[in-house]
Amino acid sequence: MSRSVLIVDDSMYMRSLISDALESAGYQIIGQAENGEKAIDLAMELKPELITLDNILPDMIGIDILRVLKSEENMNAKVIMISAVGQESVIQEGLSLGATDYIVKPFTAEGIVASAAKAFE
Repeated sequence: MSRSVLIVDDSMYMRSLISDALESAGYQIIGQAENGEKAIDLAMELKPELITLDNILPDMIGIDILRVLKSEENMNAKVIMISAVGQESVIQEGLSLGATDYIVKPFTAEGIVASAAKAFE
């Protein structure tokens, strides 16, 4: 059985890169969101096993979305933060809120697949 994935990134190009990498590794992309509001709605509706979450979105910060999903909604989905923001304090905050990994852009397809596999170990 393939793992279900929700991809959250405001860039269509980034969403397609992540989607292509994960689909080629056998993951099933069940939804994509370009902003935080849609991300939370889709996460609640689709109940993905994995969420890739950009930290800088037009309407929200990914850390805030992570906080809502993990703390307020008690979602069990694995979350991989993916962002151009690579400040150590931001990375540590994401991990402390329950992200399984924090990938700094630019990333490789192999890196995202390895991070996804690691999330389910």
